[in-house]
Amino acid sequence: MAAPLNLEEGQSSHRPPHFNGHFYCWWKVRMHDYLMAEDSELRDIILDVPLVPMMEEKDGEKTITVPKPRQKYDDADRKKIEKGFKAKTLLVCGIGPDEYNRVSACESAKEIWDCLLTAHEGTKQVKESKIDMLTSRYENFKMKEGETIHDMFTKLSSITNELRSLGEPISMTKQVREVLRILSKSWESKVDAITEAKDLKVLTMDALIGNLKTHEMNRNYDLSKGSQEGQVIDVEV
Repeated sequence: MAAPLNLEEGQSSHRPPHFNGHFYCWWKVRMHDYLMAEDSELRDIILDVPLVPMMEEKDGEKTITVPKPRQKYDDADRKKIEKGFKAKTLLVCGIGPDEYNRVSACESAKEIWDCLLTAHEGTKQVKESKIDMLTSRYENFKMKEGETIHDMFTKLSSITNELRSLGEPISMTKQVREVLRILSKSWESKVDAITEAKDLKVLTMDALIGNLKTHEMNRNYDLSKGSQEGQVIDVEV
């Protein structure tokens, strides 16, 4: 998942991440983390039902639960309402004017969140189609000859991050095995060495990528050194 450009407003821990209509998956993950850091209950308000004070009243012989009239609110009820408005305000402060026009009729934070989700991830059917497409890209991904470990991993991470944001995370063990599978043919001996020496069930992605980058750096150094020595021999001859 590529990082958005020109979103300086969202780079402060004191302001919600800003969404300008692009890179929704990136914004959704950051907004989720921001809300959890601010107050985990705000996240629950946005993803679940709004906090509406309720009361019981008689309906003939039955007792039913209905929204409590504002004049009957106590201090606990008012705090619930305030939390709902705080969640709504944080979402509104995190979107631009075009996105605000899309959600301006929404009455709760959950309605805003769901509206943005549908607009940018689509309906359930569209979401499933995106997951199928990304899964196919993941399964058919290959590292190109001459491509660096950094560039390869950046592209692969973009796919796995999008899948995670759509609710289809791939386990670390599977990702480690996938990286070893997609490495180009020139990495075959290194893959064999890692597979024999490491327990892939506990090997982390950071450790694997660090190992591969170190090997890549040493290999490039040896090639460069060999090339320089060859030039010296040519001159002497």
